[in-house]
Amino acid sequence: MQRSHLRAVLNLSILPVALAALIAAGSASAQDVKLPSALTFTAYDTGSSGFSIAVAVGKGLKDKHGTDLRVLPAGNDVARLAPLKAGRAQASAMGIGLFYAQEGVFEFATREWGPQALTLLLSTIDCNGANIGIAKDTGVTDVKGLKGKRVGFVVGSPALNQNTLAFLAFGGLTKDDVKIVEFASFGAKWKGMLNNEIDVAQASTISGQTKEVETSPRGLVWPAMPHADKESWARMTQVGPHLIPHVATCGSAGLSPQTPKEMATYPYPAFIAYRSIGDDLAYSITKGMDDSYDLYKDAVPGTSGLALKRQTRQWVIPIHPGAVKVYRAGGVWTDADEAHNNKLLARQSTLAAAWDAFAKANPPTDAAEFRTAWLAYRKTTLEKAGLDVIF
Repeated sequence: MQRSHLRAVLNLSILPVALAALIAAGSASAQDVKLPSALTFTAYDTGSSGFSIAVAVGKGLKDKHGTDLRVLPAGNDVARLAPLKAGRAQASAMGIGLFYAQEGVFEFATREWGPQALTLLLSTIDCNGANIGIAKDTGVTDVKGLKGKRVGFVVGSPALNQNTLAFLAFGGLTKDDVKIVEFASFGAKWKGMLNNEIDVAQASTISGQTKEVETSPRGLVWPAMPHADKESWARMTQVGPHLIPHVATCGSAGLSPQTPKEMATYPYPAFIAYRSIGDDLAYSITKGMDDSYDLYKDAVPGTSGLALKRQTRQWVIPIHPGAVKVYRAGGVWTDADEAHNNKLLARQSTLAAAWDAFAKANPPTDAAEFRTAWLAYRKTTLEKAGLDVIF
């Protein structure tokens, strides 16, 4: 028999075995994901990029795994986390409020909350940036020019408010240099921009509300935050340590690959869950989102950043051990990632122990006194453990 003919026969004989192996591998992968028939996630308000991305992910999960995802919009971080804490939701598409919840500060420095053991599943950094939008009709184009302007805050949402203060710090401004106007939610704040009640509001550059203001008579400007301006960046990251330099190439107010702008960003939305949901469910949600990535990656701006290879693996809160299995299987997990994650998990354990000890020490009943006493106890505990206090 000629050698070429023999090779062809051998290839044909191997083919059924190879096909059977591929089919078995595909079946194992599909069976590996054990999602319930329905899931509930929380997110920012309807129209926010976080809500839109969560809805897109939900369609992918439905088409790939048959799981119905209900996305609950909520106006502030407490409202987003309350359903998870009560067991009525499994995950949330959060902003940086997840950091404050982990640390037990701001609105989480209360008897009802304290430090929360939150973990990442998947998060996204894409072409969009995070910034403060300035109404174009003010004539102001940089942060330094915002002194005396009306700035939007959201009641009960220090994530949004702290971001705003961090961005103001880039221009050397503080809360005392502007006029704070409070709103009930993120959506209401941007409606205030539209109605000329404020001049400045914080958002992702791809939030739907920003496009609405851009196309209104007021118009919209994103101020540049040059990465070479180390002094301004130092001021900003002192207030917002979660912010990282980024070149935004998509979103409202003329951002594109042809007209990029240097500013800041951080993973948003970050799909998070409590450590207590268990490794199996955390694995299945993360794996399910990864499996269905091709079905939603082009759905709305920001979804493409959920790719496993684009994950922020060394950030401010740990990745859930169940999700780590997905990262490791995907070949994107390193020894350095493991070491960083273990440090963050240990930090959460330190905070949890501090909270338990503080609660047993007969803390004040007055809310303001309770907060002051807890923050002092927290500071002392972290310093003794050799950990950064941060807040």
